[in-house]
Amino acid sequence: MPTIASPAELPELSTDDLSRYSRHLILPEVGMEGQQKLKAARVLCVGTGGLGSPLALYLTAAGIGTLGLVDFDVVDASNLQRQIIHSTKDIGRKKIDSAEEKLKALNPAIHIVKHETMLSSANALEIIKDYDIVADGTDNFPTRYLVNDACVLLNKPNAYGSIFRFEGQASVFATETGPCYRCLYPEPPPPGLVPSCAEGGVLGILPGLVGVIQATEVIKLILGKGEPLIGRLLLVDALSMRFRELKLRKNPECPVCGTHPTVTKLIDYEQFCGIMPETPQDKNMKNGIPQLSVKEYKSRIDRGDDLFLLDVREPYEYKIAQIGGTLIPQNDVPNRLAEIPRDKEIVVQCRSGARSQRIAELLKQQGYTQVVNLAGGILAWADEIDPKIQKY
Repeated sequence: MPTIASPAELPELSTDDLSRYSRHLILPEVGMEGQQKLKAARVLCVGTGGLGSPLALYLTAAGIGTLGLVDFDVVDASNLQRQIIHSTKDIGRKKIDSAEEKLKALNPAIHIVKHETMLSSANALEIIKDYDIVADGTDNFPTRYLVNDACVLLNKPNAYGSIFRFEGQASVFATETGPCYRCLYPEPPPPGLVPSCAEGGVLGILPGLVGVIQATEVIKLILGKGEPLIGRLLLVDALSMRFRELKLRKNPECPVCGTHPTVTKLIDYEQFCGIMPETPQDKNMKNGIPQLSVKEYKSRIDRGDDLFLLDVREPYEYKIAQIGGTLIPQNDVPNRLAEIPRDKEIVVQCRSGARSQRIAELLKQQGYTQVVNLAGGILAWADEIDPKIQKY
């Protein structure tokens, strides 16, 4: 458990504080001292997106004294379905500025510290060291492992959450007695195996559920009350509205938090997760698959080249936006190879180019000799060829 401050060092509550937090003050589990602990606490929210929105809002409302925000992205229209800290007028604005404005409007007394940067091995320890607790609202494996390892090295609790489609997870990692993220997931999944929310979708309400759970865990840790999710992984299924719990144990062989750690400093997490830096050659070739730009594809079809466009998205995506071609969803491709000609050049296409890359590699393994990936997918087509194509 984090030690926020000794009772003698706790900040006084102002008259405004006594009025604002009156419903907390009459809870025996919070009371005056608990609210003072909240006011003294320093919490770092990594990300101000789907999970970071409810996290930051509820921690601010609860009276956290100092809230650090880490983000370098800008608000996009597609964020607004779930990232409730931002509004329509914020589209194109830096998320960290938009978030600060809403949090200050909710609670002018809060101290916001903005870290407008991508969290990396070069800066994570320097940023995290000044906080009592970290709340991880990231959406990618390299940053999750980075946050975990930094928290273990600095002895900072990590209120973890993740979401995908209709399901979420939450736990508290990196405490002295409990497991860390690596105890649960010693190795990251192969690159591209787990789709991002941009590819697989996410129910807009789900990050609200999981983010509020994370905020609850942060407050319990600060107060030293209740039973935190240490050694427990909470699984949320929003479709069935069921909550399950898995018991977790600290792995004595864990390379970070085990009895004989081998990871004693931050590493290259992109490389650890199998994500290699792009080279100039990668723009034209990736894992043996030629990368065809949308402009090159448009030029070739305009001049009459006989190309077979294979769209590997889902039918509901095809209804939103399409540029022609044959629709065979990615999971159906192995069973429908007979519909894909072997005597033509196959151009594989999806939303952004990730799923189509995997299917192009599959086709190559199945003996197709003329396979290319449409780089950037339908999003690139909307940006560079036809702005009337709906982006999603």
